[in-house]
Amino acid sequence: MPPEAFLTNLAFGAMMTQALYVAAKLGIADLLKDKPRSITELAAATDTHEGALYRVMRSLASVGVFAETDSKVFSLTPYAEPLRSDAPSSMRSGAIFMGEEWHWRVWSDMLYSVRTGKTAWGHVHGAEVFDYFEANREQAEIFNGAMTDMSAGTAPVVVEAYDFSNFKTIADIAGGHGYLLAQILKATPYLNGILFDMPQVIEGAGASLEKEDVANRVEKVAGSFFESVPSGADAYIMKHIIHDWDDARCVKILSNIHAAMSDGGKVLIVETVVPEGNAPHYSKLLDLEMLVSPGGAERTPEEYRALLAAAGFILTRIVPTKSPFSIIEAVKAGKQ
Repeated sequence: MPPEAFLTNLAFGAMMTQALYVAAKLGIADLLKDKPRSITELAAATDTHEGALYRVMRSLASVGVFAETDSKVFSLTPYAEPLRSDAPSSMRSGAIFMGEEWHWRVWSDMLYSVRTGKTAWGHVHGAEVFDYFEANREQAEIFNGAMTDMSAGTAPVVVEAYDFSNFKTIADIAGGHGYLLAQILKATPYLNGILFDMPQVIEGAGASLEKEDVANRVEKVAGSFFESVPSGADAYIMKHIIHDWDDARCVKILSNIHAAMSDGGKVLIVETVVPEGNAPHYSKLLDLEMLVSPGGAERTPEEYRALLAAAGFILTRIVPTKSPFSIIEAVKAGKQ
């Protein structure tokens, strides 16, 4: 491919992001799950302009997301299946989150973050990301939906990759409604759990734990990990948490875990690990989301080693999974 064409594809990529957003927001994949439908049917079902919707669907079909099987008749493809709401690893909420106007504007202000080192989110919205979601519940629901979808895809590969059977109690720090914790407990029958998150999150966790049939094995605790975390666990796990914060606040969180942890306990961090070299990797794009939104970062193995050491831990190993995410394992200094 000529360099000009390559760069054109990159520069125009934002257009495809918005086309994907439109299809996800309108629930097109759900409408096609049983059979192909004409653009007339799709436009009527979504209350949209038929000609405009066709142009969006045609663009998506050109890259393999949906297929135009007959004149203006569309069907699902393997790349469109994850846009279904009921797909096992649904990407619908994530596609909606990426394309929402209030998120899109943050990305359009990336140059501010590059010039200042501060979050574009705070610059655009006048409040940092988690404060913004606290004040804007509709937007928070979209964000939480995207995170839930990500958990549904990540939890099984974490359970498959790591042996939790040597622990007696595992604490899921900032564990949301406990989906990851529930999958760990179901795979490890004699393990008990502690679910820790903000009060408003913990309030809604009971139904999810009951649905997963693990409620009787989980102690729910509310609080802030910047203040303290529950004691009594021999393993502490955090999924997609550490990457939200700068080094100083990460050290604070990890130090609080260190203080609560029994000797010989382990901390498990589920995040991407940035590889060396120029090879493409999901972590290098997710790192830009951390730059413009919460102000955190994806990190290299050495950066994780230094971060953990600053909180009194020794990095013992990095366990890969069948996903872009790894499990970074560490123990208290002196206990390996």
